[in-house]
Amino acid sequence: MARGNGVKYKPEDDIPKAKLSKANFKKSFRLFKYLGKSKWVFVLGMFFVAGTAAVGLYFPIVAGKMFGYMGQLGMATNLFTSKVSGTGLDLFILLVIQGLVSFGRVYTFSIVTENILKGLRTDTFNKLVQMPMSFFSKNQVADLSSRLSTDINVISEAFTINIAEVIRQTIVGIGGIILLVYFTGWDVAKWFLVIIPPITIVAILYGRRIRKYSKALQDKISESSVIVSEALTGITSVKAFTNEQLEIGKYSKVTAEIRKFGIKYGIMRGAFFAFIIMCIFGSIFFILFKMLLLMKSGALKPEEFGIFMMLSLFVAGSLGGLPEQLASIQRALGATDRVFDIIDDTNEVINLAHRNNLNLNRVKGDLEFKNIKFTYPTRPDFVVLKDVSFRAHAGQTIALVGSSGSGKSTLASMALRFYEPNEGEYLIDGKKSTDYELTELRDQMAIVPQDVLLFGGTIKENILYGKPNATETEVIEAAKQANAFDFIMSFPDKFETLVGDRGIQLSGGQRQRVAIARAVLKNPSILILDEATSSLDSESERLVQEALDKLMIGRTSIVIAHRLSTIRNADKIVVLQKGEVVEMGTHQELMNNQSGLYQKLSKLQYELS
Repeated sequence: MARGNGVKYKPEDDIPKAKLSKANFKKSFRLFKYLGKSKWVFVLGMFFVAGTAAVGLYFPIVAGKMFGYMGQLGMATNLFTSKVSGTGLDLFILLVIQGLVSFGRVYTFSIVTENILKGLRTDTFNKLVQMPMSFFSKNQVADLSSRLSTDINVISEAFTINIAEVIRQTIVGIGGIILLVYFTGWDVAKWFLVIIPPITIVAILYGRRIRKYSKALQDKISESSVIVSEALTGITSVKAFTNEQLEIGKYSKVTAEIRKFGIKYGIMRGAFFAFIIMCIFGSIFFILFKMLLLMKSGALKPEEFGIFMMLSLFVAGSLGGLPEQLASIQRALGATDRVFDIIDDTNEVINLAHRNNLNLNRVKGDLEFKNIKFTYPTRPDFVVLKDVSFRAHAGQTIALVGSSGSGKSTLASMALRFYEPNEGEYLIDGKKSTDYELTELRDQMAIVPQDVLLFGGTIKENILYGKPNATETEVIEAAKQANAFDFIMSFPDKFETLVGDRGIQLSGGQRQRVAIARAVLKNPSILILDEATSSLDSESERLVQEALDKLMIGRTSIVIAHRLSTIRNADKIVVLQKGEVVEMGTHQELMNNQSGLYQKLSKLQYELS
């Protein structure tokens, strides 16, 4: 995006730069394993790189001859025209050759890059979707998405442009200096070597400092944008709490800092431009002055002067562009590290060849949690579950009740083996859950969460997520069982209706019923209902509850509910408080315990309603 004061800033600038060390280069060589059959294309591309550098070095030598003709103006017109035309033709041929080898370089490196990136993107995404839930609790989704987009784009740019440019510019820079000394002699070349490189280095270092300051300025501008965004998004709260002055004060403080940064940044830029004008252009004119004196004394021929000027421009351009190219390669090395951090991480043992819904080794659904203790990896000092034990026989409905933070959702996640207990055992049909293949086990489970996430696409595609190979008849039947068929058929496009981003085109009750249809189609042995009706209006809740009641028949169901009225018919109610089981029994048994937590929660909800 555009930075203040005309400086350009790219998201890639936030990627940490890796040192240009042997170890980091060795890590990056792993990328070449993705070359496959295109490794010879890469070799051909390197030949094209060498070709562009060779032509780039030869071009200023031929072009320099044009200056030599300035001392031959007294030659016969026909002969003079013939020589100039011949040199012009040579230059044209060189330009054609340069165009062809440049095209070949870009084309071959594009093939190489896209082959590498295809494999890298696939491996990274494959690894991400197979990572355990503990991984996602430690990493932000935005950061992971960035590694699949920004980081890989940086790697792409490095392979397509930067690597080839570094090689080409290095050859042109070093080769050009050698040719300068060879064609013009040390007395001439020394002026370039003594003056231009040091000034170029100073300009590059100072320019880098300006860029860092520009980034700091943009961070301040972004900070001000956050204040504006939050204030306008929450304008109702701002006005309700009469905090207009508070928000104005916060914004004024940041804008004052932006002003201070901006003025200092302007001084730095002004000094930089003054340096460029005085030193760079002053050096050019000084060197030109020295060259003219040498030409006057006969120590320098016009042709040598021309070669010197052309080679100087090419060498200066190459040396000046090298730091930026190297910085891009450093960013690419940093991006490569971040991507390979994902690829090298430990994932769940997922059977990607597994075919869904075959149910060859179907579990009955007997569940038992024995002395479960659990802490989240991100909060190892906080015990979420403490010695939790209960059992559910196949086909039973077990309700988990308790205040927020008591461990209900954690137990539901553990039932799906999103997390493994630190201590204790989770048994399914009398066997340890870890004795089952993870993919096969989850294939016989389904969850209907409180906040349903529908994938972008049609209603039919979202229902089919429960069984991708289901027939149209099965999809329709699942929709009917989920009380979703009527509202689906009321849409003009029926089952082909687009649900929008995250299902935003559907109401909460409609999203829940699509999720239930998805679960019906999966035909699970074990069902997890995580407060599936808590955020619905009365009519939607009735329709969803009816669908859930039909879905739970014949299945082992773990139900998390805040509305205790929805779980009165549960076979067993487990009451949790601060990660411990404090009560267990049927609704009636728990209501008979006058001092029990369940009875207090039920009474409180009744009074509130």
